[in-house]
Amino acid sequence: MIWVIGNKGMLGSEVCRQLEEKKYNWVGTDREVDITSMDALEGFAESVETNAYFPSKISHKDRKITWIINCSAYTNVEKAEEETELAAKLNEDGPRNIARVARKIGAKLIHISTDYVFGGNGSQPYNEDDAKNPLGVYGKTKLAGEVAIQKEMNTYYIVRTAWLYGFDGKNFVYTMTKVMNSHDQIKVVDDQKGTPTCAPDLADSLLKFIEKNEGAKSLIGKHSAPAYGIYHFTNGGETNWHDFACEIYRLGKKYGRITGECVVNACSTEEYGAKVERPAYSVLSKDKIIKELKIKIPEWQVSLEKFIKNERFNPL
Repeated sequence: MIWVIGNKGMLGSEVCRQLEEKKYNWVGTDREVDITSMDALEGFAESVETNAYFPSKISHKDRKITWIINCSAYTNVEKAEEETELAAKLNEDGPRNIARVARKIGAKLIHISTDYVFGGNGSQPYNEDDAKNPLGVYGKTKLAGEVAIQKEMNTYYIVRTAWLYGFDGKNFVYTMTKVMNSHDQIKVVDDQKGTPTCAPDLADSLLKFIEKNEGAKSLIGKHSAPAYGIYHFTNGGETNWHDFACEIYRLGKKYGRITGECVVNACSTEEYGAKVERPAYSVLSKDKIIKELKIKIPEWQVSLEKFIKNERFNPL
């Protein structure tokens, strides 16, 4: 049984969709199970494992929680500067509690983190063990969550990602599509570099950690599971927000998602007037995850085109 925490969010909903497609036994929770409460987490885990949660009988083996995927987080970068206590509860205390529950019930943990743990003053892709220097409350609390997990358990995969967009929920691609349909000119910063990440690609990589572990169990001596620890995943390549927006416009026009004309102007972060300092450079190296999972990662332009032309595309 796989327990997805934060199952109603952009990434969590995609993970659950793929679990359903692959016919895994899974259960999802969101705000109805408070991750800042050990009692709530333990109570839910017990209800699953004793079969009290399910309307129909499931075998003991199939209801044993063996994996937890934590997609929950406080992600509002600007509000985090004001709601510091709430951000810390959700990004540090929550992951600590989840790790404790995972260890108690004998489950492995997959936890999502962020490029914001780095300072953003680099010039080449960050490796997993590069020095951390988060700029604001969001990055600091996410880093604290990573550290809390590492202190609580050993059987974890922490996956850092960046510039995430997906079919469910607010994201940059949907926002740009809407404003490009309603404005004849917009401004987008061109001095922040990174790599977009399509949620279906990230979700697929997360499930590969599970698949590789389960495969290693059934083929002992033939191949090994990926090493526990911290990994990076984004799509391939790098860009800046302005060029990302220009590609959204080009593809939006191509597939009829954008019907009007809009000029996408470049500006600096200072000109834009951002309230919170953000990483100027946040490209993540994917060498480790490519090697361990033996995967090929699509370039960001390829995944963006697949996303925009998909029938699930719906920027309400």
